[in-house]
Amino acid sequence: MINASYPATRLRRTRATGWSRAMHRETVLTPADLIWPLFVTDGSNVEEPVTSLPGVSRWSVDGIAKRAKEAVDLGIPCIALFPNTQPEKRSDDGAEALNPDNLMCRAIKAVRDACGSDIGILTDVALDPYTSHGQDGLLDDRGYVVNDDTVAVLVDQAVNQADAGADIIAPSDMMDGRVKAIRMALEMNRHPTVQIMAYSAKYASAFYGPFRDAVGSGGLLKGDKKSYQMDPANGDEALREIAFDIAEGADSVMVKPGLAYLDVIWRAKQEFHVPVFAYQVSGEYALIEAGAAAGVGDRDALLMEKLVAFKRAGCSGVLTYHAPRAAELLNG
Repeated sequence: MINASYPATRLRRTRATGWSRAMHRETVLTPADLIWPLFVTDGSNVEEPVTSLPGVSRWSVDGIAKRAKEAVDLGIPCIALFPNTQPEKRSDDGAEALNPDNLMCRAIKAVRDACGSDIGILTDVALDPYTSHGQDGLLDDRGYVVNDDTVAVLVDQAVNQADAGADIIAPSDMMDGRVKAIRMALEMNRHPTVQIMAYSAKYASAFYGPFRDAVGSGGLLKGDKKSYQMDPANGDEALREIAFDIAEGADSVMVKPGLAYLDVIWRAKQEFHVPVFAYQVSGEYALIEAGAAAGVGDRDALLMEKLVAFKRAGCSGVLTYHAPRAAELLNG
């Protein structure tokens, strides 16, 4: 331990000028640290603003391809796709998730055609965008989300997306054992290089409301998701979930939401030394926008400070709806 004393040590010396602050900065954020979530909707040349997410829209497949090109130009390495499935294509068993011509698969192919291998495509694996009841899995007669039968469908959904050209499969369902099952299926179906980014510590959070509006499941949800998403009071349990997913073949893990769980991010990075990502979820994004609109602070300063906090806590990257604006600021 160094016994520093004043005035031999003045900690303000290195903060006195902009060049010095830049030179001594411990945490560096770049566009390569960002993943841009995008919502896909049906139709052609469609942009549908999401009311509860100011500045965020649903885009038809052609629009998604244009956003992907924009991401490449900004230096954002990866986009994450989420479909807003039409109500008539939703069902109790979420069968549309297995359709090789569904919205997700068409968007994947459009992005691949537009950008080639210049951008990564991350796809969500869960049934809530496809079920008529808004839950992430199949229900039994009691309305309980059953685990193993759901995993069997998730495996087929993951392979369907990999066949379409997905680079990263991101199971967000929180079913036990799904990472191992998906990893084995990807290997067996000649997708050994497709990554798995597991939503390993996904909490039953109050911050998901705008997202559910964006994918059209908010008004459909019957009950809650507390029987499979994690209790916000638990941190040790998150480390157990992460350990299981790593052992089952996850290439990286995610903590969701982000800002309220920086301690979990830090602990995961210190414990496992694997790539840890955070999802700055829709409610977190919306609070920044609402706060800036109310004059709480400068929008750009607020969003950048929070993104740096994720990196400082140990994140390899952040999924954020602010990705394009953050990239613009970082690019000067």
